[in-house]
Formats: sequence, C-alpha cells, structure tokens
Amino acid sequence: MTRIARNWRVLIGTAAAGSAVFVGFTGASASAEPVVPAPPAPAPATVTQTVTVTPQAAPAAAGAPAAAPAATPAVAAAAPAAAPAVAPAAVPAAVSAAPAVTPTPVIPPATSGTLAEFFKDKGVALEPQKATGFTALNLVLPMPTGWSMVPDPNVPNAFTVIADRNGADAFYTPNAQLIVYKLIGDFDPREAISHGYVESQQLPVWQSTSASMADFGGFPSSVISGTYREGDVTLNTSRRHVIATSGEDRYLVSLFVTTSANQVVATAAATDGIINGFRVTVPGATPAPVAAAPAATAVAPAAAAPVTDAAAQAVPAPAVAPAPAAVTAPAAVTAPAAVAAPAAVTAVAAPSVAALPPALPAR
Repeated sequence: MTRIARNWRVLIGTAAAGSAVFVGFTGASASAEPVVPAPPAPAPATVTQTVTVTPQAAPAAAGAPAAAPAATPAVAAAAPAAAPAVAPAAVPAAVSAAPAVTPTPVIPPATSGTLAEFFKDKGVALEPQKATGFTALNLVLPMPTGWSMVPDPNVPNAFTVIADRNGADAFYTPNAQLIVYKLIGDFDPREAISHGYVESQQLPVWQSTSASMADFGGFPSSVISGTYREGDVTLNTSRRHVIATSGEDRYLVSLFVTTSANQVVATAAATDGIINGFRVTVPGATPAPVAAAPAATAVAPAAAAPVTDAAAQAVPAPAVAPAPAAVTAPAAVTAPAAVAAPAAVTAVAAPSVAALPPALPAR
C-alpha cells in the first residue's frame, strides 16, 4: 500500500515537471520571435513625388486607395507637356510682328557729289522724258492764277515750265521748272537722294533757309530752300528731288520754284501753292500722305496745270484735295483759312499751247 502511494507521487511529480518544462519552452519561443509587421503602403511616396513635379496639382485625399496615386503621375506628366506647347506658340507670334515695323535706315545728307555725279559714278544713264505721251507717273503741278505754261522754255531737258509773266520785273520772271529723267542702271535710291542738297549748296553765295529728307508720297525725296546770286540778282528758290518707282522703272523727278528776292512777298501765295500742291504718284496706286514743305506759308487759290494726260485725270482725285491741309503744320503759316489751293485744281483745264505767250526770257 505504501509502495503504491509512492509510485503515484513519483508519477504526479514527473507530470508536474514535464508541464513546467513545456510551459517554459512555450513562453521562451513567444518572446523571442515577434510577429513580422505588414509592409507599408507605397502611396505616400507616390503622392510626394507628384507634388514636386506639378506644383499646381491637387493634393491626394486622405485615405484614398492605393490606385489613386498611381493614376495621378500620368495626369501630372501630361500637364507640363501641354502648358509649354501653348505659351511658346503665342509669345513668338507677337514678337515676330516687330521686324515688320523696322524703321528705314537713315542715310545722312552727302556733303559732296551732286546727283548727276552720283549717277555717273554708278554707271546710271539719265534719259530725259517729255510730257507728251508720258504715262509712267501721274504728275500734278498746280497753276496759280496769272501764271501760264511756257511752250518753248530755255531750260535744258524741261518736262514742263510755268511762269508768272504778269508779275515779272525787269530782272527776273518767277517760274517753276519740272524735269523728269528715267534712270537706267542699278543703284540705291536712298543713297542717291542723300546727294539732293549738294547741287543747290554749290550755287553762288548759297544760304539755306530750310531742308528735309522726308519721303514724298512714299518715295525717297530731298527738298531744300534758300537764296543764291545770279549776276546782280539775289534769287529765292525751293528745289525738290523725288526718286519714284513705277513698275520696274525708276525716275528722277525734280521741281525748282524760283523768284527774285524782291518778289518773295508778292509771289509767296503762288509759289507756296505750287510747292505744296505738287504731287507724284503711280497710276492706279493709292497716294501716300504728303507732308508740307518746310517753312511753307499760306497757299493761295490756284489752278492746275496738268503736265500729262494721266495728271489731268488724277487732279480730281479725292486724295489730292485734302493733302494741303498739312500746310498749316509749319510755324510760318500765316493764313490757314486760305489753304484751299488744290480745291481749285479741278476747276481749270490746261491752257492751249498755241495761245501761250512767248518764251521765258530769263532762267
């Protein structure tokens, strides 16, 4: 009996020891091997990269599924490609318009070499033109009251000459000479017109009163006014040169308006009417605005002297009559109300050559 009880105690003790060992091993295993955490979601890294590339993109909503950040980079990548495509296309379009209004290079007036000398050096031939049958240009030369055409002027290569025989004194007859040459050869019109002053400046005892290199009706031009001596007489003159292009041909058109110094006041209205009413245009082209001659005075009513058949048709053109309104711009204008010279241009026809007075006595 005693031995049986001892055996049960041994068995119970053995079982208890085994349980303790098992619990010990189990606890040690749980504390030594922690559970591996789940891998972090890649969404935050994607969102951060997207904001850096496209600052204008909207931030991702909190708790958005992982698929949303994956689609955002595609949209962000497309935005930068579209924005530069629009902006550069618009900006160069505005900038490209600037070269169209680039100002014409200004060539300073030459100090030596007349127009004739310039053309000779360039190998350009000057072919004199006559009014009869000339249709390359429309030339309008106003005819003041009391003036008339001179049928046989003593002016070399004259195209047309008009004079005031009624107002002439014993020394000089006020006159306007129009000379036209066809220019045959290659040259730069603006370089050529820079020599427009030289011939006048070489006249005896020349003194300039005004000068301009402004375009005339859209053509390169020079005009200079002043006084010079011819024998014992002091003359007052205005001399304009225009290099006009008609089709493939170029022409030198020159207008000289001259009076004696003691006739300047008496003939001012007539001479200014000629100077400011003179026009050079290409048939069928829209005339460009013409500025008044420098230091011009008021224009008196004047009739037109159509120097060609084409000019006679051009006289009534609406563009001619308003142009002399620019005469009021110079400071020397004394009677703006009288600026109506071209208005009378359409009312008077060209005088008959057969009925004109004899030749111009002096230059």
